[in-house]
Amino acid sequence: MADLLFANGTIIDGAGAAGYRGSVAVTGDTVQVISGDVSAIDAGRVVDASRYVICPGFIDMHSHSDLKLLTEPAHEAKIRQGVTTEALGMDGLSYAPTTPRGLEQLLVYLAAVNGTPPDVRWSSVADFLALFDGNSACNVLHFVPHAAIRVAAMGWSSRLPTDGELATMQELTRQGMRDGAFGFTTGLTYAPGAYSNTDELAAIASVAAAEGGFYCTHARYTLGDRLLDPFREALAIGRRSGAPVHISHYHSPVAGLGAQMTALVDDARNRGQDVTYDQYPYPAASTILHSLLPYWVHAGGPQALLARIANPNVRDLMVRAVEPQWGGQTLDNYIFANIASDKNKEWEGRSLEELARHRGGRMVDAVCDLLLEENLQVAFVARTGNLENIREIAAHPAQMIGSDAILTGGRPNPRTYGTYPYVLAQFVRGEGLFPLEEAIRKMTGAPAQRLGLADRGVIRDGAKADLVLFDPQQVDTPATFDDPLQFPVGIDYVAVNGTLVIDDGRHTGALPGRALRSR
Repeated sequence: MADLLFANGTIIDGAGAAGYRGSVAVTGDTVQVISGDVSAIDAGRVVDASRYVICPGFIDMHSHSDLKLLTEPAHEAKIRQGVTTEALGMDGLSYAPTTPRGLEQLLVYLAAVNGTPPDVRWSSVADFLALFDGNSACNVLHFVPHAAIRVAAMGWSSRLPTDGELATMQELTRQGMRDGAFGFTTGLTYAPGAYSNTDELAAIASVAAAEGGFYCTHARYTLGDRLLDPFREALAIGRRSGAPVHISHYHSPVAGLGAQMTALVDDARNRGQDVTYDQYPYPAASTILHSLLPYWVHAGGPQALLARIANPNVRDLMVRAVEPQWGGQTLDNYIFANIASDKNKEWEGRSLEELARHRGGRMVDAVCDLLLEENLQVAFVARTGNLENIREIAAHPAQMIGSDAILTGGRPNPRTYGTYPYVLAQFVRGEGLFPLEEAIRKMTGAPAQRLGLADRGVIRDGAKADLVLFDPQQVDTPATFDDPLQFPVGIDYVAVNGTLVIDDGRHTGALPGRALRSR
């Protein structure tokens, strides 16, 4: 007897094959595919799937749910999109493995995008992953983050590591991989990752590769020509370390660069290098406000940073340093997404330029004063992307979907609530950028293959029962930049490990998620 039967839907298997009519039975946490008449099938519950696509649960290759899943385990913003598995530890900006002191510093430094945890602490990847088993709506998997191991080995020093410090980072990476991490991530436009060089990163990535993992990078956007050179470094690290390369949120706001970026990937793949990337579909970035400050200001960690920006003499040195990134000439398109305290909450949804004008002083003073008032808990959305580049890059077979969703604040990037339905509604149904089967592959089978998850991301007999049912004619997202906190429509059933979390459009409250481990 099956526990659940999704009857007579259109099955899209996640591997890229054409959709076909069929049914999917769920017994425990696995599935069985059934063709033909299912009227005689004995099931605890039968769902008429005749108007739905039945596909594997979506695997988000780039999330920032590391702490929000601990404090808000229902995870409605993502599970309602059909996301059943999330990759944590992205951009090198996460929390394990590290030291107790390093953890406390990272919690302060990253609170603007990750929030704060409940009253629990950890140090190893094993301890961190254990917090999620049976305590979240979706599955999680973790990567060894560069910031965490660098802080553990050498604090927030703005220099290259000694041989001993590098060996410590390598050993922490090895331990993290053996605890179940899937690879090594970097965020090379953030401190302390920005203080590294290619040699350091290749040496660490080689350990991840030896343990079966891959190198996943937020590239060094300040490098060389600031166009393709950042990604050339990522490829060089892969070649030197022997690690497969996955580039995070692969995009550029520079008009026409999309074709050059896909050509760079094609050239590497044609030479035999294993390269993939993820991307979100919205023309806007999101990150922490203190990332606008020069790297030297961050040396020593968050408390040293706060002390420096309180100093008028330091601010004088930064007057011309607080400037737009990712294209654009002003900070008018940099919109506050998250401000922690009620004192300044009214500025969410308004720009940095508006704040500076209101306070009647220099931009550097407005930014530094706000960071001091909020203990660094400020994030913004930068509406500086390029839709034509996004389309060019999205259509490539090496692309997979990653939301880069930030779950803090009242005005997040709409990618937080809308990434997956946007792709289905806009890129597939609206524009025909690629077929529905290819979109599903980019959300399921492709990330599962990159991660080595043989039993997820596909619908076949014996696969894990992470499933999504959506109406291909109705699926959409109402989330916008002005009103981003809106759930999608047309995604009515989501099962995680065989348990319905979204049932006829309603969240059941179930928390069947697991921490997935690479071994």
